Amino acid sequence: MKKQLFDWMQKNEEIFSHMAKQIWDKPQLGYEETFASSLQQDFLKKEGFDIVTPIDDVQTAFYAQWGSGSPIIGFLGEFDALPGLSQQVSSLYSPVEEGAPGHGCGHNLLGTAGVEAVVALKEVMKLNNLQGTIRYYGCPAEELLSGKSYMARAGVFDDLDIVYTWHPFTFNMTANFSMQALTAIEFYFSGRTAHAAGAPHLGRSALDAVELTNVGANYLREHVPDGSRIHYQITNGGLAPNIVPDKASVYYYLRGANRDAVKDLERRLIKVAKGAAMMTETEVHWELKAGCYDTLPNLTLNEQMLAAWDDLPPLSFTEDELTFAKSLQASLDSSVLAGTAQQSFVPNEISKEVLVEQVLHFPQTFRQSMQGSSDLGDVSWIAPLGQVFTTCAPYGVQVHTWQATAAFGSSLGMKGMHYAAKAMAGAALNSLLDPEVIKKAKEEFVKLRAGKLYECGIPEEVKAPSTVLG
Repeated sequence: MKKQLFDWMQKNEEIFSHMAKQIWDKPQLGYEETFASSLQQDFLKKEGFDIVTPIDDVQTAFYAQWGSGSPIIGFLGEFDALPGLSQQVSSLYSPVEEGAPGHGCGHNLLGTAGVEAVVALKEVMKLNNLQGTIRYYGCPAEELLSGKSYMARAGVFDDLDIVYTWHPFTFNMTANFSMQALTAIEFYFSGRTAHAAGAPHLGRSALDAVELTNVGANYLREHVPDGSRIHYQITNGGLAPNIVPDKASVYYYLRGANRDAVKDLERRLIKVAKGAAMMTETEVHWELKAGCYDTLPNLTLNEQMLAAWDDLPPLSFTEDELTFAKSLQASLDSSVLAGTAQQSFVPNEISKEVLVEQVLHFPQTFRQSMQGSSDLGDVSWIAPLGQVFTTCAPYGVQVHTWQATAAFGSSLGMKGMHYAAKAMAGAALNSLLDPEVIKKAKEEFVKLRAGKLYECGIPEEVKAPSTVLG
């Protein structure tokens, strides 16, 4: 059956490369991914999947289901782009449209690999009359760290037995580490306008309150747990220098090892903002924009994907692809390459390579934290989750850069995408055939949660952004 699966995937790669390139060609920001969402829904509907949408009023969120009964196996997809990262497939900085979005995190690949895996698995299940239910989840707005949180709040992951995902990167590796929990919160201050020269004593500056909040947050940094992150953006600083601003706002990302740590950061920052309002005689209110969990990597499922790769030829690249990769790598500042080697999750043995072809697996890094966050964490607290990375760009290229956008629209990205799709589909097939895999994954999941249950970090009263499909 595994041979049937991989043979089908090999023969049909071009279908999914075309889909990924279409999404790359039309990048859209979080909650606005109407093109990618419709494209994938239409394709999966033609493949015989039942489509469920919208989810929690998020119009671009959906899931596609095929089969019946247990087990229920999920595949996660994403398809949002990043602002300002438009770029052609070129090793020279060359935006398709200056200032426009681009797929600098490879979500054009990420979601498409999930579609590829679930359709391939359906073909083998039909051919061999295998029992089970498979689902592909089209998840919006990962870059806003809230799409999956809203979906989780709606309960669409609750009945999953296991779930698989992946991410484009610069090496092939099982993701045996956690990512940080995060809260995104925006503070809005209201004061009183006045002429900044003629009568400043009559004004109450909302901008002063924002700046005092930021000063307080910066002093707070010394007194938070190691590894915590506090970063902010002033989203409204007033209208003109000669007007005391009556409205100002600041947007914060708070990261920590887990939800409890982040909730405590949130509590303390709210006190800082209240203090700033008191000092400036302004008023403050705040809005929670995202509240995702740390990830719980499931070693059992990750090793199933590793075993699927053992049944495949190694990932390999052509001379033309290597030449393109070298030129992309050459566009990086030397400090970027040096800094890449210092990232805790990057193994030393690949630091001299351009395109990493071998598979890396380090079980001993299990639960070590990666300094980043994803709403993927919410799903990992609801069902056992397996994840891998694959080589879709040259070593040293960082996601969220124009070089990444270029790589993820090229054949480098497509090869890594197919390699990930095969890992997920192969592992899922093995889980269908061997119930002990799912049992073991669930036992590990229960142990990792240590009695804590998932509770969505976004309150019910906070409504999800909505975009009308068209």
